[in-house]
Amino acid sequence: MRVLVQKFGGTSLATAERRSQVAAKVSEAVREGYSPVVVVSAIGRTGDPYATDTFINMVKEISSELPQRELDLLISCGEVISGVVMVSTLNSLGFDAVLLTGGQAGIITNDSFGDARIIRVEPRQIVEYLKEGKVVVVTGFQGITENGQITTLGRGGSDTTASALGVALNAEAIDIYTDVEGIMTADPRIVEDAKILDVVTYNEICQLAHQGAKVIHPRAVEIAMQRNIPLRIKCTFSNAPGTLVTSIQADMGAGTDITGDRTITGIAHTLNVTQICVPTLNLPDTLQADKQIFKGMALADISVDFISLQPEAVLYTVRDEEADKAVKILKNMGFNPSIDPGCAKVSIVGAGIHGVPGVMADMVEALADADVRILQSADSHTTIWVLVDKENMVKAVQALHRKFQLGA
Repeated sequence: MRVLVQKFGGTSLATAERRSQVAAKVSEAVREGYSPVVVVSAIGRTGDPYATDTFINMVKEISSELPQRELDLLISCGEVISGVVMVSTLNSLGFDAVLLTGGQAGIITNDSFGDARIIRVEPRQIVEYLKEGKVVVVTGFQGITENGQITTLGRGGSDTTASALGVALNAEAIDIYTDVEGIMTADPRIVEDAKILDVVTYNEICQLAHQGAKVIHPRAVEIAMQRNIPLRIKCTFSNAPGTLVTSIQADMGAGTDITGDRTITGIAHTLNVTQICVPTLNLPDTLQADKQIFKGMALADISVDFISLQPEAVLYTVRDEEADKAVKILKNMGFNPSIDPGCAKVSIVGAGIHGVPGVMADMVEALADADVRILQSADSHTTIWVLVDKENMVKAVQALHRKFQLGA
């Protein structure tokens, strides 16, 4: 069998007309000789009757104390509803389609309700249905624990479902269908001349996703990368080729650099972060202080980012909504932190950054010319990050996009 996994987001399933377009993509896959496995998200977005956030808001009106186990049971219903509707649509067009929940599809997770991790996939039931010539529709975003508890995989979980099934079924490719025509060099709502990228590496798209690009969840990319299964980001509503996510070696042959003529692949941004500064210069044991600070954050389940350990202070960022909690913990430990709320992280990403002199200089020059103050910076082999005031975020993204000539 030539298995093709096709994942469709909630906007692709929101109306009968759009579901017909989804069915056309499935039909095309069948004509090309594939056995399609169709992964679906909940229908629509916040405010739509069957969207995940709509279910959450419905119970929050009653109580904010609903246990996460019960919340997972509730929000897993959205994908079941969209799956049944999709099966009905396919059957009405002459396909023999069948629906499996995440658990029925063999997606086994740990018991971290609300953000479960997939332990393994046992796709026996899927394979049996595919051998019978059926189109298998699978509810995204969910799985089941070893002892039969329904779990959800966190935001972007349907992408993760698609990648996990693609790996388990040794699929030829995993197609992620969205309402955009591919991965772009920047958010087109901010940068008018942002262009679609034909090809990106797994590492590049992981970095873009981690830094704020929302086209695909980074966990899904990491799973597909384990088996070198190509990911294709496409639009449900057009026939554009989209963006191919692959490895250099798999796509171009050993020794061929697909990013040789582009140092920077794209610009990403993350809003609503708070910079925390903890002075440590006059403390008797700064090493112990550093340990205390991050141990305290970890025990409170606060995710930290943009860490900078300096002789006189520890700098890091947290999400705005966690800043008060973080400050309270630090003060209880005897520290005297200061905060800079309402910041934004802007990142340039590219496989060609490593070993190329002058990239940081160009970045600083572009931001200085745009009158954007850099609050903090960091870098890796493929990414350079800067922290800026939130009101300067748009200016920063636009300036960097121009500087590195990423426009269409």
